[in-house]
Amino acid sequence: MKTQQIIHGCLLCTALLLTTWLPLSAQNFKTFPEPEYHAAAFVHPGLLHRDTDLVRMNKMVVAGHQPWKAGFDKLATHPQSNANWKPKPQVHVERTLLAGHSKGIGELEADANAAYQNALMWCITHDSAHAKKAIEILNAWSATLKVFDGTDVELGAGLCGFKFVNAAELIRYTYPTWQQEDIIRFQRMLREIFIPPLYNFALWAHGNWDLSCMKTMMAVGIFCDDHALFNRAVDFYYRGVGNGALTHYIINDSGQVQESGRDQPHTQLGIGQLAEICEMGWNQGLDMFGALNNRLLRGFEYVAKYNAGEEVPFIPYTDQSGRFPAGKIAARDPRFRAIFEMVYNHYVKRKGLQAPWTTLIAERLRPEGAAFGADHPGFGTLLFSLLPDTANSNK
Repeated sequence: MKTQQIIHGCLLCTALLLTTWLPLSAQNFKTFPEPEYHAAAFVHPGLLHRDTDLVRMNKMVVAGHQPWKAGFDKLATHPQSNANWKPKPQVHVERTLLAGHSKGIGELEADANAAYQNALMWCITHDSAHAKKAIEILNAWSATLKVFDGTDVELGAGLCGFKFVNAAELIRYTYPTWQQEDIIRFQRMLREIFIPPLYNFALWAHGNWDLSCMKTMMAVGIFCDDHALFNRAVDFYYRGVGNGALTHYIINDSGQVQESGRDQPHTQLGIGQLAEICEMGWNQGLDMFGALNNRLLRGFEYVAKYNAGEEVPFIPYTDQSGRFPAGKIAARDPRFRAIFEMVYNHYVKRKGLQAPWTTLIAERLRPEGAAFGADHPGFGTLLFSLLPDTANSNK
């Protein structure tokens, strides 16, 4: 903790980092609707994909229906979807912003992607070679990894951990031969190595750091049937003091994003992670997408419209830590991340709402391919395209 405080060097940040998490009733939050707690048994599989999603993908791909088939072709031909993938588990992973000091993070990122993509390939094709490969990767890392640290450990643990947990959730509930002792060891790795650097979020950093912590904490809560961990992440989404809370990341009704004055790739990283959090919430019966009159959609529309070449309003803004003031919006970037299909399908297909700019970018990217690194699930055309009769239903 002291090392991290020195690196990030800021009295305000130090105070924030030393603040003990208090019960919600003891914190001085802005007026906000009470967060939705999860008391019932969790739905499994229930992270980014439920059983109904897996059935839909399988049926659409086997029948050759578009756009699912084109999306599947993107997944199936990706190197990290191959059942011959060779995992490279590491004892010590370090992610740091200092050039040349990171170690093992590339191997972790690649194997996390491979575990998730092979799990998806198994669920869609029913080829057990992919299920066995996902298990091999998950078991190799849970048996090997002992230390995860570095100045950017929150990002490494959050981004890669999320892919690992999604793979594990799919395999655990669709392929019954993953041994119970291996599942328990994998859960232990999550709790003892991945969760500690995420547990207090990243209050000194840009909001995408908090969001990396939140999404993996929420996912581990579901996978480990840990309601307290799940609720902690949901609480932060609604009421957190850091930049990753919904109202601190999408800062106003126009949809301006906390990182809009930084650069567009990081802005898309953040809103994409918000969407992943909301999708998990939806699969567990929580409408986090709908918070504050669909605030997330406003953020997506703002980012899509601006990077498509149009003008958007911008107000000078200083973030919650006080470290990142922004006087003007950052330059446009035409390289859109593979994050738009999930949000398009929720708001337009499920809810019947208008989302013209999100729709435009989703159509431009279709079929979505792999995400950048391990940042997002990617392959959204395959994974999140819903049937035409989905409006106003849970799926």
